[in-house]
Amino acid sequence: MTKETYLHDKHVQLGAKMVDFAGWSMPVQYTSIIEEHKTVRENVGLFDVSHMGEVFVSGKESLEYLQRIVPQDISKLAYEKAVYCQLPNKKGGLIDDLIIYKLGINYYLIICNASRIDEDLNWMVRNKKGLDVKIDNQSHNYSLLAVQGPKADALLRKMGLDTMQNSFTIKPATINGRKMLVSRTGYTGEDGYELLVENEFSEELWDKILEVGNEFGIKPIGLGARDTLRLEAGLHLYGNDLSEDTTPIEAGLSWSVPKDKKEDYNGKDVIMSQIANGVEKKLVGLKMLDRAIARHEYEVYKDGEKVGIVTSGCVSPTLGVNIAMAYVKNDKNICIGSTVQVMIREKLHDAEVVKRPFVTKNNKVKL
Repeated sequence: MTKETYLHDKHVQLGAKMVDFAGWSMPVQYTSIIEEHKTVRENVGLFDVSHMGEVFVSGKESLEYLQRIVPQDISKLAYEKAVYCQLPNKKGGLIDDLIIYKLGINYYLIICNASRIDEDLNWMVRNKKGLDVKIDNQSHNYSLLAVQGPKADALLRKMGLDTMQNSFTIKPATINGRKMLVSRTGYTGEDGYELLVENEFSEELWDKILEVGNEFGIKPIGLGARDTLRLEAGLHLYGNDLSEDTTPIEAGLSWSVPKDKKEDYNGKDVIMSQIANGVEKKLVGLKMLDRAIARHEYEVYKDGEKVGIVTSGCVSPTLGVNIAMAYVKNDKNICIGSTVQVMIREKLHDAEVVKRPFVTKNNKVKL
């Protein structure tokens, strides 16, 4: 049975095209993907991302527990700060990628992907192993709204957000008279916030944000534009660019893996070995050199040899070209500026290997 968020009826009323995504009925677009994409890049957009999972971890051994299950050094995570990390299996492959927030002493919030909630919880419980830790899945009790774009901050301040935040911070806040947790995070490459609110207040909050945001040019944004926005920003999508068969090093996420963390964690030997010795495959950015679009699972070739596979691809509304990410053989001849080919409908199309992100990210804010 397809699940529905508390805001499902709002999307239908707004004329959204609804699709099944990770077992949830979600809006893919309200108007056009390009229009919605440009709204977020230029003004501000409102997303329903209530399908994401929220798991609270507490208990006197919660830090020891988190150190055991993620590569990031959670001991360095300050109060009301957030960190991006991964949940590796014993071989270093990724069960999921996460954001962990520190809400208090021995009190953390983990945001996980909608399609992986059950797998994450199973793994978390299996790794508890007698520690004094409480793992509390509250995904069904909260809605998550994302307000993203260069005008997001001005909009929420007008709505009463009186606590200014640096990027990757989280604080309790009262907006429109309702208490919630507000984090300065997102999945678009733009500045923005994510609002975690109890389900019963989500429709009211949704309506108020659209009402107040009218003067800022706000529009509701669907999953289609969410995908093009994140891909332009070089952000990974679990199930496409990340899986249990890829490690954070292969995925180009070595920046998020501390080299000096003392504690052991699942897959550490494999991950540290890859940092020291290199990898057999790597994730690269591609810019198509014609009008062809590289899609998920299309094959990549170099000098007539199959060298990889496309993980994500789309038309870039910002750049006006077709872009993609692909895992390719870790070969010195496959580097920034080199040309490869993508097999599209039994024909090879040239693509240039380019740096990621494809566009400049504007999500770093420090006050």
